[in-house]
Amino acid sequence: MVVRIGTRGSALALAQTATVRSLLEARGATVEVEIIKTTGDLVTDRPLVTIGGKGLFVKEIEQALTERRIDLAVHSLKDVPHTQPPGLTLCGVLPREEVRDALVLRPGDDAARLLDGGRIGTGSLRREAQLRELFPACDILPLRGNVDTRLRRLDQGDYDAVVLAAAGLRRLGKAGRITRLLDCSECLPAGGQAAIGLEIRSEDQEMARWVASLTDARCWDEVRAERAFLRELDCDCHTPVAVYAALQDDGRLWLRGALFELVSRRRLDVESFGPRADAALLGRRVAELALERGARELLRAAGPVGTDN
Repeated sequence: MVVRIGTRGSALALAQTATVRSLLEARGATVEVEIIKTTGDLVTDRPLVTIGGKGLFVKEIEQALTERRIDLAVHSLKDVPHTQPPGLTLCGVLPREEVRDALVLRPGDDAARLLDGGRIGTGSLRREAQLRELFPACDILPLRGNVDTRLRRLDQGDYDAVVLAAAGLRRLGKAGRITRLLDCSECLPAGGQAAIGLEIRSEDQEMARWVASLTDARCWDEVRAERAFLRELDCDCHTPVAVYAALQDDGRLWLRGALFELVSRRRLDVESFGPRADAALLGRRVAELALERGARELLRAAGPVGTDN
């Protein structure tokens, strides 16, 4: 069978697609790759929220899938809106990489220096809110671009540190640049962070079987809970919200969510446990708990003012 994969053209997207390609070819598929430019790739000179809309890193890829120009879309799952377009299904994920965020300084620099101040770059309001708590003496500044661009701006002195997803650095062979991993208690990840999402046409049963053979059940249950939480709150990558689910040793899922409002520096944390078989129900239940505690008002105050990239 020939499988046509659609992907963004960034180094990270291509590395992720290469992993999927290898897995499919090992199972006997012939794989073709089509690189598709997305709105998020084309607009690099201003915050994505000024463009408007959801799915700025996936919309054009999903259009190619709908138009049958490709058979399988490979995404960084955190970029994928919590609801798919009609006729498309997010039906699988690969095993999750390191989920934590990474603090990166120039080689030889010590993270302790940030306790006295400095400039930390990030493209994420979720990270910004939490970095303000971790490093109150620092200025948290906006930063866009791919991984290499962000590292270059750090190395040339525009920033004293940057915060990136550890998964992206590892997939690009740049784990050596990580100064310190930020524990989830310090910086809760974005929903779907470190997961590679696989999207197909809903009626394509043959492709569904291929994806099922690749899917990691643990990661799938974790991200189903996270995405249900985001869906219930109607959050997207423009919303300063964090959510992370993890399978526990006793077989239950644990999920924690956090919502932020940057101007007043308000924060709302919620968490709970639930059966693994009811992953989506757990996500909805924790979201309902957040709503009972004032999440809607906090989100309204936060407004659509950023993106988690």
